[in-house]
Amino acid sequence: MEFKAKEIAEILGGTVDGNPEATVVSFARIESGKPGTICFFANPKYEQYVYTCKADIIIVNKSFEPKEPVSATMVRVDDAYAAVASLLDYVTAKKRSYKRYRGCRSRVRWSSKIGKKVYIGDFAYVGKNASVGDYTKVYEHVFIGDGAKVGSHCIIYPGVRIYPGMEIGDNVIIHANAVIGSDGFGFAPLEDGTWKKIEHTGNVIIEDDVEIGANVCVDKSQMGSTVIRKGTKIDNLCQVAHNVEIGRNTVMAAQTGIAGSAKLGEHCIVGGQVGIAGHITLADNTTIAAQSGIMGNIKEEGQTLMGTPAFPLKQFLRSYALFKRAGK
Repeated sequence: MEFKAKEIAEILGGTVDGNPEATVVSFARIESGKPGTICFFANPKYEQYVYTCKADIIIVNKSFEPKEPVSATMVRVDDAYAAVASLLDYVTAKKRSYKRYRGCRSRVRWSSKIGKKVYIGDFAYVGKNASVGDYTKVYEHVFIGDGAKVGSHCIIYPGVRIYPGMEIGDNVIIHANAVIGSDGFGFAPLEDGTWKKIEHTGNVIIEDDVEIGANVCVDKSQMGSTVIRKGTKIDNLCQVAHNVEIGRNTVMAAQTGIAGSAKLGEHCIVGGQVGIAGHITLADNTTIAAQSGIMGNIKEEGQTLMGTPAFPLKQFLRSYALFKRAGK
């Protein structure tokens, strides 16, 4: 990549404060910016680096007023954090190639439907009556089972397993070794003390614009569907059990586990290592702090919860202050 400050400002809808001809070839963090790189400044904690950074261009908010001279050219935008995300998207899209490719060691069953300019890597398998949409990339060692549907403009990274009958929307990214559609953890206790497996006959539906992290497991439902709604982002090493429904634009950090038949609302934020009990409902816009345990329904929208069992953040902090005093 090679961009001038004036080109970046045009892409981002910003203005140039400095040399419009300043040129960059790569990105860098503001703490370690070097000549030829572009950085961004959005968090006030990092303001000191704006004045010492050697990068040629820094993306900043329009409202930023430097307290010291800044040697770099600044591109001023409404929201620096969102702007750098847009710029990264733009650069990635420019680099992306949409050429049809089918690895000689891949196997694509004759009854499957493959769209335009689809990449299928070596040792990938596409089953009977499965479909893969236009411009999708199916990397090496991916398994797509019989009757599964993968939409357009998806990226399926190496080692992903998509079981038969699962449905993946458009613009979905699934990272390495994720498993979509494994059996849920369902067993019935018998009188002799053994456990009988409960067969799972449903599927998983992943809607458009979802991103699934590496080594995530999303179990198929006993009946009906496990559903991950549009725009949801799931970090690495999460477990989504059978019959779970996750609302639109919810984000979930690593090592979170959601038990069967739980329903999460829209625009929720779930921290790392959170445990959510089965058969409960979380209201829209719920925020859950890391390592919390959710044991019952959350009915009020917009709450921030913390602790195990979790309760509202202010109450938790008051309780924590009492715990500390009691321990002295």
